[in-house]
Amino acid sequence: MTEDEAKGKGKQVEGKVREKVGEATGNTRQQIKGTVQQVEGKVQETTGKVKRNAEKEEHKHVHDHEH
Repeated sequence: MTEDEAKGKGKQVEGKVREKVGEATGNTRQQIKGTVQQVEGKVQETTGKVKRNAEKEEHKHVHDHEH
């Protein structure tokens, strides 16, 4: 797991908590902020996955050409 994946998952959890607190308190603004934070976290997590997969492919490609 990359740093981006971990941070992204953390943002998603924080966003979900913020969204639920907003729901519980009737604070629509907090709900929206929570939803936005979850989306940001998902994007960051996906970015990390793409980076990790690209590094794997690059590593694989380099080793294929060594033989």
